[in-house]
Amino acid sequence: MLYRTSLAALLAATTAIAPLHATPTQGSGVAWDIVEGITTEIGPRPAGSPAEARARAWGKAKLEALGFKGVAIDEFKTSAWQRGEEHARLTAPYAQPLAITALGNSVPTPAQGLEGELVYFPTLDALRAAPEGSLKGRIAFVDHAMRRAQDGSGYGPYGDVRREGPGIASQKGAAGIVIRSAGTDSHRNPHTGATRFPEGIVPIPSGAVANPDADLIARIAARGKPMRIALTLLGKPNPQAPSGNVIGELPGRDPSLPKIVVACHLDSWDLGTGAIDDAAGCAIVTAAALQASRGGQLLRTVRVLWAGNEEMGSGDGGADNYARVHGAEKHALAMESDFGADRVWQVTLRLAEANKPLGDRIKAALWPMGVVPHPGMADGGADVGPIIARQNLAVIDLGQDGTHYFDLHHTPDDTLDKVDPAALQQNVDAWAAVLGIVANEPGEIVPVPASTPGE
Repeated sequence: MLYRTSLAALLAATTAIAPLHATPTQGSGVAWDIVEGITTEIGPRPAGSPAEARARAWGKAKLEALGFKGVAIDEFKTSAWQRGEEHARLTAPYAQPLAITALGNSVPTPAQGLEGELVYFPTLDALRAAPEGSLKGRIAFVDHAMRRAQDGSGYGPYGDVRREGPGIASQKGAAGIVIRSAGTDSHRNPHTGATRFPEGIVPIPSGAVANPDADLIARIAARGKPMRIALTLLGKPNPQAPSGNVIGELPGRDPSLPKIVVACHLDSWDLGTGAIDDAAGCAIVTAAALQASRGGQLLRTVRVLWAGNEEMGSGDGGADNYARVHGAEKHALAMESDFGADRVWQVTLRLAEANKPLGDRIKAALWPMGVVPHPGMADGGADVGPIIARQNLAVIDLGQDGTHYFDLHHTPDDTLDKVDPAALQQNVDAWAAVLGIVANEPGEIVPVPASTPGE
């Protein structure tokens, strides 16, 4: 049987099919304007780089344009790192190219590269158990398989392979180390991130391969054949690099009351454009502070902190500098946004029993948004940790859905198209609801004593 199809029907069917490269969803409002602006006009912002300096100037101008007062850049020197040429391949028993990226704080291989036996360890504990000196002249490979978790809790143990593995491998005599990326995706995008070498431990070249390539190495290891790898990683430490924090305030009606500080970090890794990590966080806290004040001047001052050099975790980054420079000022409570741009789904508090009515008001305001109380105690995060510890502050954590965060984290895929404008605005709404309560609280805001376990 022959069928006749009209031209109009064919056109209708064709237009119903989504294009392969659809135009990304465009958002609006303050939060979208910030995350779009940083990623478009600045892009990747490695700590200590000229791009991070441009981002500070951009941030200062943006906060001033939005009406924040006392906008300033607190400059400091920091321990940073800069990327160089990087590539790797298996040379035996099968020749295979590998998608690799160096880890922050890695030292460079020789310019001509490093080649040696690749020794497979299924876990970090297996590497720890290796005899001292057993890896002399060899290159360690540490496997693991990070699993998804809505609260991102797997990042602690899985991330330890990246944070601690290179130092342990060096102690065992390794000439270098390669790890499976700390990520939940199956793309051939390796995840970077900082590692650390304890004092007295000689730094070694350190890299992470994409998860499909880690699967390949594991399959070859299961065959029991000796493996060899050729590795070139020319990234190197960048000590005493310039960085800085950008701060701005919405002054409160009563400047004698301790202020609220809301934070994010301005720097990013260089593989993507730092959209979810952490331009989105800066967008959320800034837009929320403004939204909370729409009904009139808040009682307490709200300070926005866009911190420099969070990614290197160096102990001399923006959070540490903020605590040093502003540690004598009175703070009441600290909050941070640094877990992407997906929807807020849980709230965790660190408030004393005396502030139970305050906590109850916060929970009641968040319930209609689908944000539920979570047991345990809020900790704030890296950008506010030092000031929390210094002043024993109250803390509120608004937990975002992290189910897919580690698909993108520290990869080339951390780009603006991954930010859902509706989810971004839901973050702003949740944050604004909380700030509208705590920044108008006339009574003392008291944290749970540090030694008291959360309920």
